[in-house]
Amino acid sequence: MPARVLAVFGPTAVGKTDVAIALAERIRARGGHPVAVSADALQVYAGLQILTGVPDHAQRERLEHRLISFLPIDARFSAGEYAELAHAEIDGLLAEGATPIVVGRTCLYLRAALAELALLPPPAAGVRERLQAELLERGPEALHARLARDAPSAAQRIEPRDRQRVVRALELADQGVLDPERGPSQLWTRETRHPTRLIGLVRDRAELYARIDERVERMIAAGAAAEVRAADAAGASQTARVALGFDELLSGDVEAMKRRTRNYARRQLTWMRKLPAVEIIDIAGRTPEEVAAAIDSAPA
Repeated sequence: MPARVLAVFGPTAVGKTDVAIALAERIRARGGHPVAVSADALQVYAGLQILTGVPDHAQRERLEHRLISFLPIDARFSAGEYAELAHAEIDGLLAEGATPIVVGRTCLYLRAALAELALLPPPAAGVRERLQAELLERGPEALHARLARDAPSAAQRIEPRDRQRVVRALELADQGVLDPERGPSQLWTRETRHPTRLIGLVRDRAELYARIDERVERMIAAGAAAEVRAADAAGASQTARVALGFDELLSGDVEAMKRRTRNYARRQLTWMRKLPAVEIIDIAGRTPEEVAAAIDSAPA
């Protein structure tokens, strides 16, 4: 059965949006109606458009994007809540005869959009707040050391400075659903809700890191630091504050933002290669239109 959903995944700054737009234009030229559905944990927040790289007005004119910039900055949000919204968007688009193009850089949210996942439970009341306070006071390495003591196998898969994953693992350990030997229950699945073609975009690592540094500089020039300060003053939620660069820009450390983003991109590439049935495409030295043509001409 041919794919009814296209999904484009890749690390930060690889060029996903431009490729998705070029794909959409080819679909539109055949009489189709493409619509992008964002699979990003932070682009959901209104007030963090610059920091999270939300497609600009010109890009959204060329390709409609759903599930971006709709959530107040002080709201908490989860993958489970996102999954409900994404499923409704994708199902509705397919019912209308449109082609959903799921575009993402957050691996869990991509899978949440495409599949039915057995998501792990949210933390008990007060646990996340306590861990976040401890994180600010002692730093991520101290919390990672505790995780290494309580669940060494899980800790081995998490970098000591990966604040979000360290806190989440400790939350699961607090609930007794983190196996010390294996970590959390499996979220991956080969089954998607609709026939889906998953495209993974990559570039040479050095080129990707250079693009990340350039992108951070453009964000700074566009006012990302002021955006973060405004979000902080408006009471940004803990889930909004995990955005890459949020804490770094509050403290004025642009170089730390670049390092954290490069590290995140490296983890995204690792995650991407674990995705079942992903088609990896190296887009270095190719225009978005050339990449879209190659995707379009390849057998689904």
